[in-house]
Amino acid sequence: MGFWSVLTYAHKLAEQRIKPGETVIDATAGTGADTLALTRMVGPKGNVYSFDIQQEALERTRSRLIEADVPADQVQLLLLSHDQLQEALPIASHGRIGAVLFNLGYLPGGDPTVITQPDSTIRALDQAFDLLRPGGLLCVTVYPGHPGGELEAAKVDDWFSQLRPEAGQAISYRMLNRRSAPYVLAAEKKHITQK
Repeated sequence: MGFWSVLTYAHKLAEQRIKPGETVIDATAGTGADTLALTRMVGPKGNVYSFDIQQEALERTRSRLIEADVPADQVQLLLLSHDQLQEALPIASHGRIGAVLFNLGYLPGGDPTVITQPDSTIRALDQAFDLLRPGGLLCVTVYPGHPGGELEAAKVDDWFSQLRPEAGQAISYRMLNRRSAPYVLAAEKKHITQK
């Protein structure tokens, strides 16, 4: 049978924690796989905010949602960096987000030189964790195998390892015998306190 792929694992974690009707975030829309999965998890009364800095990614995500008959008003596609989460979301949703998913690296089939950057990713993680409700999930799929990916991976690893235990639990899902393989880091928020 084999182990779950990183995408499947991330989605399994999210499915266990997301409640129907709540608001969730795809911080890096990419091809729209996470956005579509999140819309199914929150159901027709839920809301999804999907961010990307590339119009091409948002167009691919929009096409995927249309093919899946997702109502246009259920997902907000935002041409913004993932480090603009807090300013883009209504204040009323702060501290009430059920899950935030990240898929780092570059847009598959797009320009491989346009990649997520360590500094903006760390700012985005800080914001995402603050936006979560207690019990909410922050889940990041990390890709260390591309140029620049290893540096970002190291910084993201540090962020998760420094999460205070009273603020949340942090876990990893990775292949130990393939150093450049993608892996998942996740945190479940315990309290409303900041990191």
